[in-house]
Amino acid sequence: MTTFIARRLLQAIVVLAVVALISFTMFRYVGDPIENILGQEATQADYNELVDRLGLNDPVPVQYFRFLGKALSGDFGVSYRQRRPVTQIIAERAPATLELAFISGLLALTGGIVFGIYTAINRDSYLSHAIMTGSLIGVSLPTFLIGILLIWIFAVELKWLPSFGRGTVTDLGWWTTGLLTISGLKSLILPAITLGLYQLTLIMRLVRAEMLEVLQMDYIRTARANGLPERKILYSHALRNTLIPVISITGLQFGSIIAFAIITESVFQWPGLGLLFIDAIQFVDVPVMAAYLMLIAVIFVIINLIVDILTYAVDPRARGTQPGSTP
Repeated sequence: MTTFIARRLLQAIVVLAVVALISFTMFRYVGDPIENILGQEATQADYNELVDRLGLNDPVPVQYFRFLGKALSGDFGVSYRQRRPVTQIIAERAPATLELAFISGLLALTGGIVFGIYTAINRDSYLSHAIMTGSLIGVSLPTFLIGILLIWIFAVELKWLPSFGRGTVTDLGWWTTGLLTISGLKSLILPAITLGLYQLTLIMRLVRAEMLEVLQMDYIRTARANGLPERKILYSHALRNTLIPVISITGLQFGSIIAFAIITESVFQWPGLGLLFIDAIQFVDVPVMAAYLMLIAVIFVIINLIVDILTYAVDPRARGTQPGSTP
């Protein structure tokens, strides 16, 4: 286990170093940061002074390792547009995205497992066919179109839920949350469904396929032949083996929820990291773009590492052993 974790940590470091190089390239070669900071009315003396202060006259390798060192300490410079530290801006926006991602992921995981098990056990029922048919919506329709449809139905026609914004939030000092207010909860419903629907259908179809495959295994037939209760066979034996591949998919999908929240946040004007990244692209705010890229990379690396460790721990095949043997 120690060797496995050490190898995965080394791979994670390499990935983050490559992402840092890409982020640095964005800093170094996308646009002219001096003109963005000083504006058009700055003199040549002002321009040269800021170049020296930012160290842009240093050799490129020196600038890269300086950028890498600052990134490790969480320093990504100052936003060209807002003239504030990027880490401060991200800290203000991160709660909205993480809260939305958590609720969406919880919805996708719970709904996916429940519907997947039901449609596998009762695959010939009318409700099962209806669920499978409805799941095609989550797989086929683009996220932005699902969001627009939900806004049209529940915000414009029925007027049950707000169409944009985060609602009233509660400031806890180190965190802002909308989960403690009615307005915040209502504002969260449509974005959470929009963001989590694709992941829900993906997990549901995976659980269903794995469950159907496991139910055809010899040990399930043996358990039934021995007279074990059907409920125990389904939930103690079949479900346990079904959820092993779900661990990997669920972890990766949670990372995807955070990374691809950009579209949902744009549709609902959700004040999170995704909307911040869209604004940064529009105004060529390179420090914010680079910080967002690094943050997403760190999230994916951490999630991948956790998923690998969990898979290694619960699945004997990942250790190259058979069930019941000594790893």
